[in-house]
Amino acid sequence: MGRRILVTSGLPYANGHIHIGHLVEYIQTDIWVRFQKLIGNETTFICGDDTHGTTMMLRARSEGRSEEEIITEMHAAHLRDFNGFGIEFDFYGTTHSEENRQICVEIWNALKRDGLIEEHEIEQLYDTEAKTFLADRFVKGTCPSCGKRDQFGDNCECGAHYEPTDLTDAVSTITGTKPVLKKAKHLFVNIEKEHKFLDEWVHSGALQAEITNYLTGQFLSNKLRSWDVSRPAPYFGFEIPDSPDNYWYVWFDAPTGYVGSTLQWCKLTGNDFNKFWKDQSTEVHHFIGKDITYFHTLFWPTMLKVAGLTLPKKVHVHGFLTVNGEKMAKRRGTFILASTYLKYLNPDYLRYFYASKTSGRVDDLDLNFDELESKVNSDLVGNLVNIASRTVKFVQKSGLSSSYPDDGGLFKRGVEVGSEIAEAYENCDYGRAARLVMECGDRANKYIEDNAPWLISSDSGREVELRNICTIGLNLFRQMAIYLLPILPNLKVEVERLFNTKIERWEDASKPVVGVLVNQYKHLMTRVDHVLIERIIEESKQSDVVENSVKFKDSDEVLKLEPLVGEKISIDDFAKVDLRVARVIEACEVEGARKLLRLKLSFGGEESRQVFAGIKSVYKPQELIGRLVICVANLQPRQMKFGLSEGMVVAAGLGGEEIFLISPDNGAKPGMRLH
Repeated sequence: MGRRILVTSGLPYANGHIHIGHLVEYIQTDIWVRFQKLIGNETTFICGDDTHGTTMMLRARSEGRSEEEIITEMHAAHLRDFNGFGIEFDFYGTTHSEENRQICVEIWNALKRDGLIEEHEIEQLYDTEAKTFLADRFVKGTCPSCGKRDQFGDNCECGAHYEPTDLTDAVSTITGTKPVLKKAKHLFVNIEKEHKFLDEWVHSGALQAEITNYLTGQFLSNKLRSWDVSRPAPYFGFEIPDSPDNYWYVWFDAPTGYVGSTLQWCKLTGNDFNKFWKDQSTEVHHFIGKDITYFHTLFWPTMLKVAGLTLPKKVHVHGFLTVNGEKMAKRRGTFILASTYLKYLNPDYLRYFYASKTSGRVDDLDLNFDELESKVNSDLVGNLVNIASRTVKFVQKSGLSSSYPDDGGLFKRGVEVGSEIAEAYENCDYGRAARLVMECGDRANKYIEDNAPWLISSDSGREVELRNICTIGLNLFRQMAIYLLPILPNLKVEVERLFNTKIERWEDASKPVVGVLVNQYKHLMTRVDHVLIERIIEESKQSDVVENSVKFKDSDEVLKLEPLVGEKISIDDFAKVDLRVARVIEACEVEGARKLLRLKLSFGGEESRQVFAGIKSVYKPQELIGRLVICVANLQPRQMKFGLSEGMVVAAGLGGEEIFLISPDNGAKPGMRLH
């Protein structure tokens, strides 16, 4: 009897498109799922879009659309990208479903029954301009633990966790204004009541050792803080049935999406829901990034345990993606959308590269494009595909030998190493699995090189020898291909076509194919053309403005003010300057410029300007989006080598690291003139 396994990946947020950083997780999960299915385990892969929260509400407002319309659009876009990379879900839903609402209610009632729900009045940061309470991710400031600037409202890069109100110099990332404290009643889950259970579960083997140590040192060694699980209106999500005008926080109803989507899939397919989430013999495996460990290893197990649902057998935590040793950045062309990559390169190349770098630990993964090019050209083209391309043409007419010839133990050795490869897949050590397969390829290529079928192909007396050599080479190639199918799913169809034989199970790698005709060889893979990598990078750079653009239709009404531009003046006539409030709606770095950022400023309504500002040493583009600034509105436009600058933003300071943009007080609107 095989194992019954339910597998999930973290839910991508429905506010943006899939990029190569996301794909680290989904490719890793898909490889594990494909391996489990190949060895015969009953495996179901469930995922879906995370759809609720303030971000979705604000986007819908700014675009004049409903949240449901955006969810539907992004759901289709995400599935297109995932399909393009061969990521095969059994079901891909959304958290905005009636099934998920049902699961939320069931878990909520269980938490209340066990006395874990508490109500407290708290002070929360509130954006007076956007007229909304601020979720953690909508607040930035200075970390209260290490003093690092520009950190989000829930945790810092140093590893510290805190409340948004603990930040120094907090600002709203929605409008760039300083938030105020406002009281509101919130609902909490007292997870301290489940401290003993959590301590046991964390040490049960469900987590990597480094995660267990992290949770023990940071949280379980002290009293656990109650978890704030409600947000007051306005908010996009599920209203809490027994608490009008309060909504479940997105981190409450996002993990429940695993269960809700399973329920939806069961309704569609006739499967028994209880055997997945109410049967402890089912293995639940979560694949997540290290940034959401806190939620999946403390709050989520508490919810599942109290509700009587299946606890995770394993939470597989992975690190982040860097590109060429640095964080992904649009200005460098390394913030690459999945759809951009798919225009130029074979998706299996990225799958193989990520696999070759995956160890099963919580290490970050670095995508170096030169290394990707070298690894694909060497391993996949020069090693794997090379075996088939150098042998198949010699048996095109005769077919394979009727029995498997003596190969000196090569095929048998490949069968024996199959158990090691399988163990590596099971442990998510795909890098080891790939290395073991390539070692098989090294032996196969040496055999072909030593026997040189191309030298004996014209000798009419050696047809049997030639046929045997090629039969051995092609079977060693097929054996390798089967071992790589979890990583390279597109290989399966071509290998089956070439041999006229189906691949059904992992065990097929231990059975040589003999006595069949082989089809005409097609190039299974081609070498990576570096020009295509350069095109991906260039196209990704050009997406800067689009990706950093934000609309503020609701908050920036058209003001009936005097014309923005009067008489054109020079810098010497600054006394006549027309100073206006403006909002930064686009911001990006300028290629080739050491100090400049390119800004697009809105003055309300349709009036906007492009301005180049020498503030790159102090401000990051993403920090400026939505911020109100003061602009010299009637400065003579200046043609620079990077483009036309149509104004100047006003700043104070000494230059270098001493630059401070001047912002108006609360209540000022884009287009207002300074007097």
